[in-house]
Amino acid sequence: MNYFSSNFTLGILGGGQLGKMLLYETRKYDIATAVIDPNPEAPSSIACNTFEVGDLMDYDTVIQFGRKVDLLTFEIESVNVDALEQLEKEGKKVFPSSATLKNIQDKGIQKKFYNTHQIPTAPFEVFAHKSELLKAVEEQKWSFPFVWKSTTGGYDGKGVSLIKNQEQLNSLPDVACIAEAMIDFKNELAVIVARNPNGEVVTYPVVEMEFHPEANQVEYVICPARINDNVALKARNIAKKVSESFAHVGLLAVEMFQTKNDEILVNEVAPRPHNSGHYSIEASFTNQFEQHLRAILNLPLGNTESKVAGIMVNLVGDENYQGQVVYKNIEKIMQMPGVIPHIYGKKETRPFRKMGHVTITHKDINEARKVAEKVKNEIKVISQQNE
Repeated sequence: MNYFSSNFTLGILGGGQLGKMLLYETRKYDIATAVIDPNPEAPSSIACNTFEVGDLMDYDTVIQFGRKVDLLTFEIESVNVDALEQLEKEGKKVFPSSATLKNIQDKGIQKKFYNTHQIPTAPFEVFAHKSELLKAVEEQKWSFPFVWKSTTGGYDGKGVSLIKNQEQLNSLPDVACIAEAMIDFKNELAVIVARNPNGEVVTYPVVEMEFHPEANQVEYVICPARINDNVALKARNIAKKVSESFAHVGLLAVEMFQTKNDEILVNEVAPRPHNSGHYSIEASFTNQFEQHLRAILNLPLGNTESKVAGIMVNLVGDENYQGQVVYKNIEKIMQMPGVIPHIYGKKETRPFRKMGHVTITHKDINEARKVAEKVKNEIKVISQQNE
């Protein structure tokens, strides 16, 4: 099929910043696009050929949208998987597939999938209701502290809590959840895997992630990770095994823990472009968004090697501000060599909302990390009325 400068239309479910950055690549290759998102001011609305407002969890909405396009992908997991399955039955190509998404969308199913396929992960138990978890703690099957995760609906640190005592346990919502053992780790790592329908698979270098202690969001993504070669090879091999087990098509971001004993445990995955791959826009020969496009269109996969060391700094809303966004001191960071800001196009800021990111490139990863710290301390995402 001719994708370029043709009548072919790629449909994207979700119009957030990931969709917007994917659209940069479709523009580069002159591939027509249609996007649907519940927000009429979604970041992707300015860059696609056609834009619709609609509920991604509504069966009929997704069906009707999917029938208008030639191939369907998504930039967020919260989409109606039954609609995707029906579209596939009608002959529509959906990548990643509904089967892949079914195994990932619910974190309880995802965790059980790892056990079934002998993929190392932290000890866990799935509970259908809060009462089951309360009983397990009462019977001393689980003891404090442990990690609580909602099986659905969690993102950007939401739906995840460290439970240290009974009071915190009692305040949890009554939803299906996972209790997960605390892991004594020394690094949080991630590997992005790309796979096309022909079965061609490539992995990106291992990245290291540093998290904000309050928001539980990634603050820095560091590539290459500051780990030894044996650990890096082990992480990439496990990520490849995860990819093969899910038989996904497109990108798969595999988040992992490196334990004190240098074991690798899979935490969770995302079947789409991911925050941990944003550094690749400037630092890699093939950025993650172009790679996703290549993979779902069954084109040859690109070179995943880095041209230069890269660090990504998340720009999130200051915890004390809400309203019309202002990027304070952005001019100062733009004066720094190798510093490239990306603004996502969200008009309203609120505490810890992802509003953009900044990439720092440098031949020396340690120097890049120092610059990243300066960037983080300099730029502030605040609101107009409080400026």
